[in-house]
Amino acid sequence: MKTVIHWFRRDLRVSDNVALSEAAKRAEVVIPVFIFEDAFRTGPDVGAARLAFLLQSVESLRKNLAELGHTLVVRCGKSEEILPKLCREAGAPAVFANKRYEPYAQRRDERIAGVLIKAGYGFELFKDAVIWEEQEILTQQGKPYTVFTPYSKAWKAKAIPPPRPRFKTSNIHHSTFNIQSDRLPASADECGFPLVQMIPPGGERAALELLRKFMTGPVYEYGANRNFPALDGTSNLSPHLRAGTIGIRTILAELKKARDRKSEIPNPKSEIGNGCDVFLNELIWREFYLQVLHNFPHVTKGAFRPEYDALKWSENQDHFAAWCEGRTGFPIVDAAMRCLNTTGTMHNRLRMIVAMFLTKDLLIHWQWGERYFMKQLVDGDMAANNGGWQWSAGTGTDAAPYFRIFNPVSQGEKFDTKGEFVRRWIPELKDFPDDLIHQPWENPLLLTKSKYPQRIVFHEEQRGKCLAMFKAVKG
Repeated sequence: MKTVIHWFRRDLRVSDNVALSEAAKRAEVVIPVFIFEDAFRTGPDVGAARLAFLLQSVESLRKNLAELGHTLVVRCGKSEEILPKLCREAGAPAVFANKRYEPYAQRRDERIAGVLIKAGYGFELFKDAVIWEEQEILTQQGKPYTVFTPYSKAWKAKAIPPPRPRFKTSNIHHSTFNIQSDRLPASADECGFPLVQMIPPGGERAALELLRKFMTGPVYEYGANRNFPALDGTSNLSPHLRAGTIGIRTILAELKKARDRKSEIPNPKSEIGNGCDVFLNELIWREFYLQVLHNFPHVTKGAFRPEYDALKWSENQDHFAAWCEGRTGFPIVDAAMRCLNTTGTMHNRLRMIVAMFLTKDLLIHWQWGERYFMKQLVDGDMAANNGGWQWSAGTGTDAAPYFRIFNPVSQGEKFDTKGEFVRRWIPELKDFPDDLIHQPWENPLLLTKSKYPQRIVFHEEQRGKCLAMFKAVKG
């Protein structure tokens, strides 16, 4: 094959890229292409933070390719119209790309395959974003797993492939084909979104630096520190996994190296020993939810457990607005939401806290929160977002039992004991002592002075309503 188009999508990197490696191996010339699709501007789940991160990452990819002597072709518009035109311009008989797993993306790929085949071109997709996909891990009965623990054991029992070598071909000079590029928007606000300034930096180099930093120390304490939002105890890699600025095989290879050097750490704490294992489980959760999304597509429209579609949720718009804006009167919830709205990020423990608060204190449908998260999160991923929300709401696979209801006060006291995270995002509470920072209503005079809102519900009262709501469905 003389010429192949590699279509960059959620794989914005030159290393450990399966489709790109295959294209370089099988073709004399590879033309790297990124299509800024119309949906990036207008899609229902598009948010300013994720779009800004995407644009940063594409620009980083362009620079990385340029350093290798290659040029990224950028086109704006509809992929099904652009790809056949590019094939004709370049004389390329095929398009290579890495697989997507969201239902809408798979439907789109089916349409594109049909268009390309009809025009006489090939369309090859490769497994890249995951180690094991769709139905590669099944129960002994040949069925998809619906419980995480046995799935993770089966996942770990299989051999993990090594990273793909860095893309090094030197024969990509698309300028000889006179292929023109469109201008990529410089920022999200250029596309009509609010200006965002506090999102994490995008791009492959930023991802690899985060990985290096995490694997040379914090990973060993991950099991002990991951639940404390005031600490920098997590990898911060989830936006990069979502955008594909780092490969999953690269992460796992570095994790193995970290595990192998664990014995070299002087005087390791006893709790450090499981850090690597705990982090591996988090990566496996990601693939678990992806296979759930594929094998049980009804989760995109309702509860994994259909009987819970009969739950009578509240539609209190004022309560939902207070939750979105971080003014519920519960400090750990409000701090988490203000952080999300400003940075496009949220610590995983906080995601569980705010999700349970919305569904089990405010009694609002988990889908309302799911949609809001997808709009706000830099790492907004359909499978993980849906799985996490259904877990918290008690409606999903491997779900927390419906009667497991986080107390937002005790959660704050346990995981932000001195109120460091709360004070960072709620400066109104800076004068409250540590023992009242998570229940400021206990000092009414100071609360009034602070201008922080009163709590909009009473936890114990709402807990009782939640239990009754679920029992009415379960019978």
